[in-house]
Amino acid sequence: MAAKLYWGLIALMIFSGCETLKTSKPIIPVKEYEAMIVGRLDANYVGTRNCLAACHFHDKMRQDFDASTMGAQLSRTSGMPIVDCESCHGPGSLAIEGITPEKVEADAKAGKRTACDFKTLIDLKDLPAPAQSLICLKCHSANATFNLHNWNASVHAFNDVSCFDCHNVHVGPDLKVRPRGIEAMCEKCHQEVQASFSLPSHHPVPEKKVFCTDCHDAHGSFYEKSLKKATVKETCTQQCHGEKAGPFVYEHGENTEDCRTCHSPHGAVNTYLLNVSVPFLCLQCHPGHATGTTDTGKGVFYTRCTDCHSQIHGTDLPSSTGAGKFTF
Repeated sequence: MAAKLYWGLIALMIFSGCETLKTSKPIIPVKEYEAMIVGRLDANYVGTRNCLAACHFHDKMRQDFDASTMGAQLSRTSGMPIVDCESCHGPGSLAIEGITPEKVEADAKAGKRTACDFKTLIDLKDLPAPAQSLICLKCHSANATFNLHNWNASVHAFNDVSCFDCHNVHVGPDLKVRPRGIEAMCEKCHQEVQASFSLPSHHPVPEKKVFCTDCHDAHGSFYEKSLKKATVKETCTQQCHGEKAGPFVYEHGENTEDCRTCHSPHGAVNTYLLNVSVPFLCLQCHPGHATGTTDTGKGVFYTRCTDCHSQIHGTDLPSSTGAGKFTF
């Protein structure tokens, strides 16, 4: 009986130990853990309400933030998790140390705005680009912003571009970059593309009819050049040029591969974004043939191939010879 009791107690201890191991518990209190992450072990969290009540220097910034999408989500009535200014800027007890209601009142009488010691907060602007982005990704990598799952492998992340380079959290109600402002934002880095849009034939990006994000995903994608679709052709045909997608009975061979075989995606000196003017573009692949004769019958000349072969991307109709010559 004693032996059974002994082994029963041993089994109970083993099972209870396993159950303890399966339980998820923080190693240290959550507040200490967060302080360790942001690198300020000498300060404590005081809450946004205490920060803003003590410091009036950032009143305009607070009003803009409260009116923003993020500010609305972080309000107490939103039902969202407890996230506030200290989630990005770090614990703020040192910043408001020594600020009393009396000091705030005295500053107000003197016509001054009471300022906190914001130098004790995390210097976000001087953090490396990956660290800046990680501050945002703490929240913006959930299902609500699934496109950011590709960020760490994106060309922007590899080139030390951070969220702060494109987004200003305190700028106003709309934290996203507005479509009409995207061109100027992208051209700060992509100046060679900006030059292409100055060429005679170009996508109407400067005219604000097409935007960079119509073709590219700035947060990264699974495809080359951060395209939104798997191939260049899919991007062109599914986003805008659906009439050239096909399939056709008579297809131009290169039309099934890559539009860039004939076209420059951003701009060109030739019409229709062509890499080379017609007929010389066509002659790179096709042997030439006479299109007309002079009055003496001794000479021939070339003209634009598309004067006859007007359906150059593909057609379902045969030519007068019964072959597919892209004439209809």
